[in-house]
Amino acid sequence: MANFKLHLPFQPAGDQPKAIAALEQGLKKEMRHQTLFGVTGSGKTFTVANVIAKNDKPTLVLAHNKTLAAQLAQEYREFFPENAVHYFVSYYDYYQPEAYIAHSDTYIEKEAMINAEIDRLRHAATQALLTRKDVIIVASVSAIYGLGSPEEYEKVHVKIEKGTAENRAALIRKLVGIYFERTTADLNPGQVRAIGNSLEFMPVNERVMYRISFEGDVIAQIDQLDPVSRAKIAEPKSVFVFPAKHFITSEEERNRAIEDIKLELEEQLAKFKREEKPLEHERLKRRTLHDIALIRELGYTSGIENYSRHFDGRKPGEPPFTLLSYLKRCGELADPDGKQTSNGAGFLTVIDESHVTVPQIGGMYAGDKSRKDVLVEYGFRLPSARDNRPLRFEEFEERIGQVLYTSATPGPYEKTHSEQIVEQVIRPTGLIDPELTVRGVSDTGDYKGQIADFISEAEIVIKRGGRALATTLTKQMAEDLASFLREKGMKAEYLHSDVKTIDRIDILTKFRQGGFDILVGVNLLREGLDLPEVELVGILDADKEGFLRSETSLIQTIGRAARNVLGRVILYADNMTGSLDKAISETNRRRALQMAYNKEHGITPLTIKKEIHDIAASMRTEHQRTIDELLVLDTLAYKDDPTAFIKRKREEMAEAVEQLDFETAALIRDEIYKLEGTGPKARKPRTRKPLSGG
Repeated sequence: MANFKLHLPFQPAGDQPKAIAALEQGLKKEMRHQTLFGVTGSGKTFTVANVIAKNDKPTLVLAHNKTLAAQLAQEYREFFPENAVHYFVSYYDYYQPEAYIAHSDTYIEKEAMINAEIDRLRHAATQALLTRKDVIIVASVSAIYGLGSPEEYEKVHVKIEKGTAENRAALIRKLVGIYFERTTADLNPGQVRAIGNSLEFMPVNERVMYRISFEGDVIAQIDQLDPVSRAKIAEPKSVFVFPAKHFITSEEERNRAIEDIKLELEEQLAKFKREEKPLEHERLKRRTLHDIALIRELGYTSGIENYSRHFDGRKPGEPPFTLLSYLKRCGELADPDGKQTSNGAGFLTVIDESHVTVPQIGGMYAGDKSRKDVLVEYGFRLPSARDNRPLRFEEFEERIGQVLYTSATPGPYEKTHSEQIVEQVIRPTGLIDPELTVRGVSDTGDYKGQIADFISEAEIVIKRGGRALATTLTKQMAEDLASFLREKGMKAEYLHSDVKTIDRIDILTKFRQGGFDILVGVNLLREGLDLPEVELVGILDADKEGFLRSETSLIQTIGRAARNVLGRVILYADNMTGSLDKAISETNRRRALQMAYNKEHGITPLTIKKEIHDIAASMRTEHQRTIDELLVLDTLAYKDDPTAFIKRKREEMAEAVEQLDFETAALIRDEIYKLEGTGPKARKPRTRKPLSGG
């Protein structure tokens, strides 16, 4: 019986049937590497979805950034509504890794802002991999970083079953033993509280809470509740509770690990003594003993991942457990006899936009090692900290089985390793690659330069209800241009890597919905983003040869206008570079192929019609969604009289505090922050430099 059930909103068309058949045949022939060379807008994701359904194995889809991963996760959820499609990316909204700069004697402590909702999604992904066969994980490069042993994570789960003998205190101890925190306030994921003759807890992977009621020392009732309204959702007979953290060990393993850490500490201290490094000796001794004390008493310490080799029982240099370890377990669950795993792991790997993602995977290890070497040398970490690391590329290759690379511009690795490259040039919609125009950058004579020209062209597009993209070379230029456009009365926003993950997705959703008309970006507007409303793309400074204006980058950026029948691209350049010439030639080749196909089959090109989903909605907390709903209701009142409205809201907040209703007070506080643009999450505007025509 098939594990995956593909929802077919339409039948494969264009080059899709041929590509699906070829890739499926390649998997049956046990080809290890295949490439789907598909142009933008040809439906590569739909083709891969068909292959996943036919292959019927757990699947990992790797994307090179969180925004693209979120979009892909939403698309796969639409294709596989009955299956488990999960999103797995780094849970940091902000991350400053621990580092030491020797020449200035500067120690930079690890600083991180964890997004609790993305952490919940990570737990949901790993738990699905250990309990289901029909799983698709859409992940970023976070998939190759250390995660903790799947065996330990699975082994220490707690089963709560109605009618079994258990007292409240013992159950609370079990939950605390798997890193749940006790609280007397409102529940957050990974917390438990005692209320009367019952206890309540919120798992880390769900947006619900459970109330366990006792009669004596017997579990009498299990209720699944809505965490806000406390309305009863269900009365399950049992519930499995997984650990609140991925790095977990039994008490026995923890004690063994502590002894191993102490032994390594003694060896490293002896080394520093021989080398006459008293400062490093004292520093390492103090820091490590402090961590050991916390691990012994609490079972956890900040930076515990640096000791992961000892907890996992790995030898020096051995790779860490990662998401791939969980996928391997899922593959074994789906195929316990190993009949379908003769060519590696029991899961399929799809590397999206492979020309970017493959080099990204290959580049993670060296940077991490360089930083850790300095920390070890100067006594900030034990040598075993080096083993808390991303996988080397060859280790990644060893842990995956059959691979499908997808890209409109395959890179050297895919071209040399693929046993077959399947081309998908013809679009089912009949859409032709956008028309290209090359115009000058500089202000000369009557021509006012690239900025003025883009504005005039964008105004034409916006007037008929379309959208426009502009790509710049730097983040500062993107912010400056967006600000300049707003000063000119145009609705514009910028997007780049400094914008938080969920904010990026919000910006793209609002752009598609018509909340603003022009989106300015640097590199995030290239690969994979599906924006069919875009009619115009302006590539500023297109003749500045380099990474952002290479042949691959130009073709990818041109592709952002390939989903709209009116799509066109203006390349602003004073000189014709080699990359420009190749990108224009390849685009014209694809145009010719599609036009010939359309003529032969009597196809009239149509703009892609794609439902607009708020991808970020599934990643927001209940608190955030409530604030958004309040803003919709209160924005008009605020605009009528901001001063009076804020005064009234502050009085309501004070009243809620007096009544000890801190949840309501927090909601009102954060609504005020958003309305006023203040508070800890407000983005500070940068000083904008004047924009010239060039």
